[in-house]
Amino acid sequence: MKQRIYIDTSVIGGYYDTEFEVATKKLFDRIINKDFSIYFSEVNETELILAPSHIREVKDLIPTDCLTFIEMTDEVEILAQTYISEKALGKASENDAYHIALSSVNRLDCLVSWNFKHIVNFDKIKMFNSINLRLGYPLIDIRSPLEFLKDEN
Repeated sequence: MKQRIYIDTSVIGGYYDTEFEVATKKLFDRIINKDFSIYFSEVNETELILAPSHIREVKDLIPTDCLTFIEMTDEVEILAQTYISEKALGKASENDAYHIALSSVNRLDCLVSWNFKHIVNFDKIKMFNSINLRLGYPLIDIRSPLEFLKDEN
């Protein structure tokens, strides 16, 4: 069974970011090869509206038969606001809270992000998981694209 991963918008932007480009393109090689089921949301879509067209077009590299669009629900809203009210994230990071809540509520295998300040952060992940466990959600696995590189040997 394919891993079900949610990619946040930083992964899309990383495709053309000199710091993250190599690892992001290797992840996308695996996505194009259909190694994963990819999950995307209206939060991603909203964040991409202001991006240059070449960044928006990166999403089109994801095979449509491997792409699932997940929607905001009241359950996602409540969990995201809980991350904020319990200070796992600040109000300014509301979209990050939504990405995490979407992944948690939909019980996805992993959330992939380049956001080391608010998402791929050991202390933050502990807080997200503490909240998730208390509220009956599974632990959320959060990784950077670097952890999806295959051993070339």
